[in-house]
Amino acid sequence: MYIFTTSGTTTFMESLRDKHPQERMIAMHAGANSLLLHETTGKTVFQTPRRYEVIGSSGTLNDVGYFVWNHIPVTDEGRPIFEHHFKERTHTLDTEPGFIAFRLLRPLNSDTYIVMTEWSASTYYTRWKNAAPHHEQYLTGHAIPGVDNNPHIFTSAASVTSYIAKSKEDNA
Repeated sequence: MYIFTTSGTTTFMESLRDKHPQERMIAMHAGANSLLLHETTGKTVFQTPRRYEVIGSSGTLNDVGYFVWNHIPVTDEGRPIFEHHFKERTHTLDTEPGFIAFRLLRPLNSDTYIVMTEWSASTYYTRWKNAAPHHEQYLTGHAIPGVDNNPHIFTSAASVTSYIAKSKEDNA
């Protein structure tokens, strides 16, 4: 399974999604920025996408929800440790209230992994995140066992972006 993304204006992302109704695409918005996600086993319709291989998955992505994207730059040497850490935790969130889906995305043309979660509302994510200090470490990749003594696993600081995906009717 692969995930491809492209970004642009809200109007363009939604028109591109609507132009390909047979494809699994979700339009996500964060202020003036919009992202179109294409989840597929085949090729993408995007001309210049960011490309990821799904290497960990739980749940089914919905067209409506609150998405949290944790961007974690990892060195080539650190990839096996990082992937092992997150693959073992693929189903950790399954029973959390409001949790919908999880994807661990291996970058195909960069060094930045994505740990993506979808929640039914931002309040569920916030409650989970604030419930215990180790939750933020879960998503950002910091304090991975075996990594604390290896400062070279990350190429730079992790960052977080959140998006909201709404139904077509809500966007009208």
